[in-house]
Amino acid sequence: MKSAKLIAAISFSVILMACASGSSAQNEVVANPLSTSVKSQLTRSSKNMVAAAEAMPGDKFGFKPTPEMMTFGHLMIHIAETNTTLCSKLSGTPAPDAKMEETDGKDKLVAGVKASFDFCTTALANVDDAKLGEQIEVFGGRKVPRAAAWLILSGSWADHYSEEAVYLRLNGILPPTAQPKK
Repeated sequence: MKSAKLIAAISFSVILMACASGSSAQNEVVANPLSTSVKSQLTRSSKNMVAAAEAMPGDKFGFKPTPEMMTFGHLMIHIAETNTTLCSKLSGTPAPDAKMEETDGKDKLVAGVKASFDFCTTALANVDDAKLGEQIEVFGGRKVPRAAAWLILSGSWADHYSEEAVYLRLNGILPPTAQPKK
């Protein structure tokens, strides 16, 4: 009986210590919360979006779900241009001059998407939240606070990946995040 009480007391103490250490972690302040959060999304977004581009067969890069929509190849160009433009504006690093055409083959378009994510990784590596209120120009010369550009970048990854997923599914292909776990 004494050993059961001792085990219960020790178990209770361990649980209390675990809860206490967990609660202190919850109260930690993260330095540069906006830029750190978006940069942490960069790895996953890059992986999924490049994998989606690679999953589409080369002969389907001209596919568009409706006449009004862009082709899958045009979507790849749009993703690459959005990445390089926003990451350039956020970092002050000149954007690479990588011209792509809708008629370029799959290899060149996928490479362009990969290169845009590589550029973002490098360009944003040392950017922090110091100037979130500073106005910067984004698409069409529109001025927004730097914080908004971070949010636009993050939102564009979600938006563009969902578009890729729809294009893939309409062609009978499961998007990367819908693939069964191995």
